[in-house]
Parts: sequence; C-alpha cells; structure tokens
Amino acid sequence: MKTVLAILGTLAVIGAGWFGMYRGWRNRQSRQADLAPLPEVPADDKTRGIEGVYVATTTAGDWMDRIAVHELGVRSNGDLAVSQAGLIFHRQGATDVFIPVDHLTGVRTDRGIAGKVTAEASGLVVVTWSHDGHDLDTGFRPRRKADTVPLTDSISTLIGASE
Repeated sequence: MKTVLAILGTLAVIGAGWFGMYRGWRNRQSRQADLAPLPEVPADDKTRGIEGVYVATTTAGDWMDRIAVHELGVRSNGDLAVSQAGLIFHRQGATDVFIPVDHLTGVRTDRGIAGKVTAEASGLVVVTWSHDGHDLDTGFRPRRKADTVPLTDSISTLIGASE
C-alpha cells in the first residue's frame, strides 16, 4: 500500500510540475503576442549552410528571456545559410526562420543563451536583430568548432555591406 501511495504521490508531483511549465509557457506566449509574424523565407531559397543547432531567440541583452511566439523558442537541429538577402535558419521539426539583411544589427560569439551554455567562451554565434520594434538575439551552435569564426566573419561582412 505504501508503494502505491508513493507512486501516486510521485506521479502527482510530476504532473503538477508539467502543468506549471505548460502554464508558464502559455503565459509567456500571451505576453509576447504583440510580436508580428516573421518575414517569409524567400521562395527561391535552395541554399544550405553550416550545420548546427538553432538554440533559441531571446530578448536582446537578456539571455534568459526566451521568445515563445512564432516557434522562435524551439530548439532544433538544422543549418544556417548566409545569403545576400539575409540569414536563413533551416530547422528540422520547426518553421524556418528568415532574418532580412536590413534587420541585422550585430553578431558576436558568446558562452550561452536560453537553453544552452557551452564550456568554451565562444561556443555560440549570437545574431542581434530588430523585428517589429523588438531587439532580439538568436543563438546558433555550429556543429564544427572550426565553422564559428568564418560564420561570424561572413555575417559581419553582410551587416557591413548593408549599412
């Protein structure tokens, strides 16, 4: 009997925890509902870029304030393509994210963003951009460490060319 009660108690605690996380995510989506839909990925896009992990998009400067709307907070494998039109995050299991070149404001490497902290100080490529009056940071972790510097340089060049 004690075993059954212990199992039921454990299941109740797990259920309450899951329900709390679900409510928190839904409340976050409600608070961020004013963020306009993202630009469409160009129809002629056939490019593939550097493989890695799309980690998350957060409010710029607040690496823990994950954006929950428009699937921007969904972590997924994929790749990041840099084109003259902007950046395209091709994501597996989530909607692709397109950031037009005129929305890009900066790029840097960093140690962490919501959902991922790396051991090395420059493990993530973080792109800062503006959308609908909001400043955002999007984190991407290249699969190969050697891709970090070339990716950051190409995004910097793209930003410099658009100014």
